[in-house]
Amino acid sequence: MTVNISTWSAKFIEAEKTGIGIKAPSSIVPNIDVEAAYQIQLKTIETKVSSGQKVTGKKIGLTSEAMQKLLGVDEPDYGHLLNGMEVSNQGCVSTSNTIQPKVEAEIAFILKRDLVGPNVTVEDVLEATKYIVASIEIVDSRVLNWKITLPDTVADNASSGFYILGENKVSLTNIDLPSIQMSLYRNNGLVNKGKGDAVLGNPATCVAWLANKLHEYDTGLRAGEVILSGALSAAVEAKAGDHFLADFGAILGTVSIQFK
Repeated sequence: MTVNISTWSAKFIEAEKTGIGIKAPSSIVPNIDVEAAYQIQLKTIETKVSSGQKVTGKKIGLTSEAMQKLLGVDEPDYGHLLNGMEVSNQGCVSTSNTIQPKVEAEIAFILKRDLVGPNVTVEDVLEATKYIVASIEIVDSRVLNWKITLPDTVADNASSGFYILGENKVSLTNIDLPSIQMSLYRNNGLVNKGKGDAVLGNPATCVAWLANKLHEYDTGLRAGEVILSGALSAAVEAKAGDHFLADFGAILGTVSIQFK
């Protein structure tokens, strides 16, 4: 069965607008592959940009070995960040603007120069990074009940929802990324912990992977973009009334979000 890129993109856009999830593309088009899924994602982003939104960066998903095994893959995936997805630190997100949100804590890279593959290294990432900040990503699936395969989440812009950036802008000069510790709290109760080495051993490795992956699509990472490098621990379900705070320690500080 042929994958209709425009039709599936429109389905995802409509699901986001209405708050009503859709059946997974893979359940209707069993032969859908990752390349077709990325084309659906790119069509969705193209449509949103045409309507006035702006690409502000990228997010990297499936960076943990556990998540890759769950979906039967051996590399991460990525999605686009748009200005309509930005929420201020200590801000509020209405659950009416989500379908089935979950919260992840990540390290975000803000670039000072372009990173273009195919041979980007960790050292290149460190040199191209203006600073890092603590971040929270609110992941959300337009696919009913999170019943997704890799092509489903890729087509759904890597299950992106919203993102929040912390305020401590930290240079990479004197910080060891793999050793950064994070504690995630929901309603003042600790729900999980994570460490920088949870994402491919080093968050900068994830950013290098993305720059090289984007080379396959004749593009790259651009100066000024925000790059969410991958969840340091498992995603936690969020409901109205929940408050989440991710504590990255004295240097990176905290980042938080309230759901209403």
